[in-house]
Amino acid sequence: MISFVVGLVLLIIGYLIYGKVVDKKMGVKPDMKTPAYTLSDGVDYIPIATWKVFLIQFLNIAGTGPVFGAILGIMFGPAAFLWIVFGCIFIGAVHDYFSGMYSIRRNGLSIPEIVGEELGNGMRYVMRVFSLVLLVLVGVVFVRTPADLIAVLTPTSGFCGGPMFWLVLILLYYIFATLLPVDKLIGNLYPLFGAVLLFMAVGVVVGIFVQPGTIPEVTEAFTNHHPKGTPLLPCLFITIACGAVSGFHSTQTPLMARCLKNEKYGRIVFYGAMITEGIVALIWAAGAIKFADSLGVEGNTPYEKLMTYMDGNPANLVYALCNSWLGTLGAILAVLGVAIAPITSGDTAFRSARLIASDFLHLKQDKIAKRLLLALPLFSIAIMLFFMDFEKLWRYFAWTNQSLACIVLWTMAIAQSRRRKPYNLCLYPALFMTFICSTYIMVAEEGFGLDLVVGYIIGGSVALLTLVGFEAWIILVRNKKYKKIN
Repeated sequence: MISFVVGLVLLIIGYLIYGKVVDKKMGVKPDMKTPAYTLSDGVDYIPIATWKVFLIQFLNIAGTGPVFGAILGIMFGPAAFLWIVFGCIFIGAVHDYFSGMYSIRRNGLSIPEIVGEELGNGMRYVMRVFSLVLLVLVGVVFVRTPADLIAVLTPTSGFCGGPMFWLVLILLYYIFATLLPVDKLIGNLYPLFGAVLLFMAVGVVVGIFVQPGTIPEVTEAFTNHHPKGTPLLPCLFITIACGAVSGFHSTQTPLMARCLKNEKYGRIVFYGAMITEGIVALIWAAGAIKFADSLGVEGNTPYEKLMTYMDGNPANLVYALCNSWLGTLGAILAVLGVAIAPITSGDTAFRSARLIASDFLHLKQDKIAKRLLLALPLFSIAIMLFFMDFEKLWRYFAWTNQSLACIVLWTMAIAQSRRRKPYNLCLYPALFMTFICSTYIMVAEEGFGLDLVVGYIIGGSVALLTLVGFEAWIILVRNKKYKKIN
């Protein structure tokens, strides 16, 4: 319990202190007009109140990751608490902040175009494909998980009420959210969704303090507790993505970069939303393991009980925990809150995919026919992926997600370096994520399946070579080619 409370306090302190450091290193320009005003089009570029922008940004990025990812991640033990707290403060929030702020500086450009400006056209094309693949995967994942959750709560009568019924209904909502102006559907519904999510989080926190069971302390953090013996390094850092660092977020920040009224609110919106997501992840990690400890199911440890009870689906534990701790009505509202989180990420995933496609095709989105031209192929691909094995789909999503974060962090380090601004707060996270992503794909079942030690050696070598390349670029290219820019 002490570790949980300390973790919450550290996340808040991280926002107040390290968030200011990051803000200062960026060099905020409060007097500069943002794209919301300079490119206002009534569809995607619209000045929106800061509290709404924050809430939309939080709901955009808070999919099932900080809930399901945290529940799956806590099976590794209290090391999950450390990764959520320090990963969020020093990596995830930094990633979100710089991707959002550089989008503002580049007239709301999507992340592939920003990467292209910094790393060249080759990487621009890679990122266009990479981002679109990730966003479609996110959209598919975040249709299926809420559909399954809502189906648990609703009676089934033939087609109506089953997972397929809710899948179709959510998909129809996504289509409208992708096509309509951002302030119409998303801007009006998200405050209501936010209230449900707030109820969910507060209810679980109360349960953490009053319900039976124990929460392990970080003194056990360096022991791998996973019942299957899955290696903590690198698998924990891939399993808990959205609650610590997520490349998906960089595809979402341009949405709100196009709506932010002033750069001075960037820390609140981009850094602050990630810290808030870290708090949600910490709550669910602590709640899940405490609830599992009180279960009378097969298993000698809370981690074994948790795995047994989930039976491969974290939604089972979410519903049981909420029903036990919050009662029937509380369970309905809480599970709806968990279902809403992926819905509010899935809709903007498809919207972001449309905007990325419009950026590189130079196709204005002022007419609904032009939006349909880009949206329909994306939804057609997504429908085909609905029938793919979910566990495999999630693994591909998770690795793609973290690899995108790695590329974005390197891009931000280069962008800061070109502006002669401090870049180490992007460089060190980029190095760490390079090691994690390289090692994972070497040892993972869906990767090369190599021995763990070999994977560590290759992952470390890739990170070292990338660092050498970065330093060589500074010496041989940057210092000769680039003057100081804004």
